[in-house]
Amino acid sequence: MKRVIHALTGCTAVGKTALALQWAEANDAEIVSCDSLLFYRGMNLGTAKPTPAELARVPHHLIDICAVDEPMDIARFVVEARRAVEAIFARGRAVLVAGGSGFYLKAFLAPVADDVAVLPELRERVQATWRKEGLETLLVELRALNPDGLGALDVQNPRRVTRALERCLVSGKTLEELRVAFAAQTSAFADYDVKLCELVREPADLAARLELRVQQMLRAGLIEEVRALLDQGLRGNPSAALAIGYRETIDFLDGKLPETELAAAIARNTRGLVKKQRTWFKMQLPEHRRVAAESATVHALFA
Repeated sequence: MKRVIHALTGCTAVGKTALALQWAEANDAEIVSCDSLLFYRGMNLGTAKPTPAELARVPHHLIDICAVDEPMDIARFVVEARRAVEAIFARGRAVLVAGGSGFYLKAFLAPVADDVAVLPELRERVQATWRKEGLETLLVELRALNPDGLGALDVQNPRRVTRALERCLVSGKTLEELRVAFAAQTSAFADYDVKLCELVREPADLAARLELRVQQMLRAGLIEEVRALLDQGLRGNPSAALAIGYRETIDFLDGKLPETELAAAIARNTRGLVKKQRTWFKMQLPEHRRVAAESATVHALFA
């Protein structure tokens, strides 16, 4: 009989943290984060990272495991997550995966990474080209390696483009050849059953929570947090520097965005993220339980 991994997801600001803590406490569980920004030390306010008091209530994993200038990728996540899950079960405790980053959540449900290993030297070369010459230079090189086209690659997304180029350079294969090989793989967690619950809220309710969250982040010192992270190399990590809340604050600090427009810009872009999250959950996740967050109880999540 397969062991069960419970997974709680939902859009930004839907209320995952509070319910995850309650469920974990009620079920003797530890929490494995699948939020793509909670990996980074110092990115606290802009990510709504659980507070020290919340982290002390329940053991958490895959939070604060990287410096802000240290790239994190899905292959490393799968290895770290698998290690955490096995250790938790070895302690006789339950596992709760929590977070709203769909790609990382999908790692528990389907194949998301292949065996193409990218050397740090190559990754740094590609990153340096992106920083100095821009995305179009990388796309020129990538198209040369893929004469039949780039398929469905999001060519506006620096992270996707850099990863695609790295993998083509290392493997000597086209993106289509890599896609075919990838499709033949199985999930890294195929030996577990995954029970998935998505928290949902009415759009107006969620929008109000988003506005409040932005105001709270700014009052708590988001600008100061970003200023300190820039000193630690934030700009060198596009995944972190382009995150909502951080990219707008960087624009403000660079003089590209008036402070009077900062909160509105973060809120607007967060609403756009929520729209993308809803679409992703609908299109990419298998059939799963959906629970209204405003009336959710611990017992209702995975009933």
